[in-house]
Amino acid sequence: MKFDVPLGECGDNYDRFVRMEEMEQSMRIIEQALSQIPQGAVQIDYSGREIPAEVMVDMAKMDVAQFCQAQVKPEPTLEGSTRKFQASIASQEKRSTLPAKEDTYGNIEGLMRHFKLVMMGHGIRTRQKEKCMFLSRRQRRAGFYVVSDGSDRPYRVRVRPPCFTIMGQLPELIVGGMVADIVPTFGSINMIGGELDR
Repeated sequence: MKFDVPLGECGDNYDRFVRMEEMEQSMRIIEQALSQIPQGAVQIDYSGREIPAEVMVDMAKMDVAQFCQAQVKPEPTLEGSTRKFQASIASQEKRSTLPAKEDTYGNIEGLMRHFKLVMMGHGIRTRQKEKCMFLSRRQRRAGFYVVSDGSDRPYRVRVRPPCFTIMGQLPELIVGGMVADIVPTFGSINMIGGELDR
């Protein structure tokens, strides 16, 4: 596929607001993909015969089961078999992990263990420890700092939202502009108000 990578040169709102150009390039890719789709019927049955649109609508009204001709093998977690994954869990104390789905849904002991691990007051009690980690999100990183006092609830949780840092630059970004420039500047830095709630 042919496309351009949108880049700015001035560092102003127009440069930061590359999402419009990204959408243009996405449309360019989609149009190329559509032009490469081979000609032919789209709505066909399993033998390859074309199904007219009005017939398909009538079939859908009658019974959805008519579309269930294919045999689908579900992914192991969807069919409930997760026991083989238990051995790969990186924990020395396996009782601190959720039980296999067949145990949770198949016997009272597994259901109670699941309940005890996830319900308030019954959950996993960790060692007294602190952990800081970052998760990458679209265009930025979110930081999490958690302190445990040995109970089943965190002693302290601090979330460093990406927008909080970005919004610290706002006073410098709007120097020399007009009041009306604040709104497009907010849009250009992709500010999310919920992250700023302190």
